[in-house]
Amino acid sequence: MNKNTQFGQIVNGYEIAVLNNREIRATAGIMFLMAFISLVLILSNGNFVPVKYVLSIFVVEFSTRLFINPKYAPLLIIGRMIVSNQNPEYVGSEQKKFAWFIGFTISLVMFFLLVVMNTFSPITGVACLICLILMFSESAFGICFGCKIYRFIKKDKAQYCPGEVCDIKRKYEIQKISVKQLLVVFGLILFVALLFILFQKTFSLNPHNLFHSNP
Repeated sequence: MNKNTQFGQIVNGYEIAVLNNREIRATAGIMFLMAFISLVLILSNGNFVPVKYVLSIFVVEFSTRLFINPKYAPLLIIGRMIVSNQNPEYVGSEQKKFAWFIGFTISLVMFFLLVVMNTFSPITGVACLICLILMFSESAFGICFGCKIYRFIKKDKAQYCPGEVCDIKRKYEIQKISVKQLLVVFGLILFVALLFILFQKTFSLNPHNLFHSNP
């Protein structure tokens, strides 16, 4: 197979082509930041210019990953630079390819609606929200929802999943969640609810400049 066009890399000890999940997560973080900043600019002052650049980059990125070779995808290269001093975490390439098709489809639809047609609607809003959730889950938690869908569809073909979720049969002691820990989480939810009830009006007041007294 031509190394310039193959999807993933053959590594000793692995039965199928794999990818480095560390650089994938780093890249997902970069893409999340780009999309999030674009969304903030839209919501704050209605500036749609940055998101058009971001969507164009996303379409090029996913197209390169899927139809050329992931190792030539520009954002993945940046992600590789960032984590180049970390040991690779190998994951199966096939489930990642499936997940990237989902990202490519969403990006292409948004590109067509926002860039080509120059329109916005609840469709683009929902698509943007889905993208943010997927990228944040990937970068922050290492959870690839597209990989989970692939695993559900093709259970026998999913190998080397992120975090070895395809293989794990039991939770280690350090992974278990006790009743006390659940109560702590419930306490946080209760604390936020009390803040809202007791201080909602106070929190709604705009802050004043510390170094200028109010007139």
